Amino acid sequence: MELAGESPREARRREFGVRLHELPLVIGLVVLWMMLWHEVSLLSVLSGLVIAVFVMRLFYLPPVELAGRFNVWHALRYLGYFVWHLARASWGVAWLAVRPGPVPTTSIIAVKLTTRSDFIMTMVALTNSLIPGSLVTEIDRFNSTLYLHVLNTPTQRELTQMRRSVYTIERLLVMAAGSKQEVQALT
Repeated sequence: MELAGESPREARRREFGVRLHELPLVIGLVVLWMMLWHEVSLLSVLSGLVIAVFVMRLFYLPPVELAGRFNVWHALRYLGYFVWHLARASWGVAWLAVRPGPVPTTSIIAVKLTTRSDFIMTMVALTNSLIPGSLVTEIDRFNSTLYLHVLNTPTQRELTQMRRSVYTIERLLVMAAGSKQEVQALT
């Protein structure tokens, strides 16, 4: 697709830029292909490359815009938070499964995020879904709202803690990989 006033050479350069932007996805799909076949060989790399390009053209997704910045310190803080809460929640859910008493109360809550970034929103949703006891059931992309199914919420206190946890994850991810505007919006 050529833009108005754009030469064919500029169009090819822009198209190459889009292809270069897709390179991490191609690499990820090729690695996934090799993992599925349990083989690292020239044939698995080449066939993975063909499959990756085919899948990317057949199931086109709009490119995810990245902020272009990465803070190692905040990324390590996010990882530490994630691992700590993963371990703590695993023990909590295991205890709920074996303890005597009634079935725990569950809730569905809506959490409106500050960020408008698809990448950050997806990472917040994945992080919350990976921590036992909560699962993202729906994402309202246009309103930046996550809907979570939360386990063991007998009082409003647990719901408030869960919302606070989602906001903490969002803050850590924005500080690690968000744009300068998103970082400023949090402070």
